[in-house]
Amino acid sequence: MTGQLYIVSAPSGAGKTSLINALLADTARLKVSVSHTTRPMRPGEQEGVNYYFVSTDTFGAMAAQGDFLEHATVFGNLYGTSRRGIEALLAAGDDVVLEIDWQGARRIREIFPGSLSIFILPPSIETLRQRLIQRAQDNAETIERRMRAAAEEISHQGEYDHVVLNDDFERALGELRAIVQKRRLGTRP
Repeated sequence: MTGQLYIVSAPSGAGKTSLINALLADTARLKVSVSHTTRPMRPGEQEGVNYYFVSTDTFGAMAAQGDFLEHATVFGNLYGTSRRGIEALLAAGDDVVLEIDWQGARRIREIFPGSLSIFILPPSIETLRQRLIQRAQDNAETIERRMRAAAEEISHQGEYDHVVLNDDFERALGELRAIVQKRRLGTRP
């Protein structure tokens, strides 16, 4: 049986990655798609776990060969979703989570109309700003750029099948689990 594709989007700092990691830890046959990027590796990240870190030239060659289902420039760095990687996981019967922005989500929904999309919403813009500051990965200029992009990202939440408010981590995680469980019960014997 073919796996289910889940698209998860959120503005930077909304808690998307933390929620997905917690969901993956206790959900069988659920995998996260590992994207390719040209951005530098951050402390604590691992090649092939968080991203495949590639040069701009390598990324360009891959895009030219049609290796990506979608790709975009975000904050000056290139990001792409591997066509072969997704198709192999789905064919093996695994469910797959894609962490992508609203533009990539729109493209993936065109290619995989049976995908299920989820938007993670922060409790407020001010909370989002505080989360970005507290994670201490970006300078003030980058945080302001992320905040401007957050407003654009949030404006597209209506395009998603589900919106999960991450004002309480455990409650938001429970909602994600329920969404996956409901889909599994509805599509699998």
